[in-house]
Amino acid sequence: MTRRKKTRSLADKVQIRTGKRKDFKKWRHENPDQVTSSTRFTQKKRQQRKLQAARKLARQEAAEPIAIHPDEKHGGTSGEESND
Repeated sequence: MTRRKKTRSLADKVQIRTGKRKDFKKWRHENPDQVTSSTRFTQKKRQQRKLQAARKLARQEAAEPIAIHPDEKHGGTSGEESND
């Protein structure tokens, strides 16, 4: 008899509870309060979000500002012009 290979896959966790992947999906859907992410995963995601926010801020500060509402005297056209 051969030994089963150790894996970190979902299949091993499924067999602990009910034995079938479909059953685990159903159980997870019915019991959302018992399903939590691992602390390692949440820490990793928190760090990724911090890095992403820092990169976004750096991009915004490096970019040159644009005039969203230019002054009327610079030839800006708007849809509220009257044709008298």
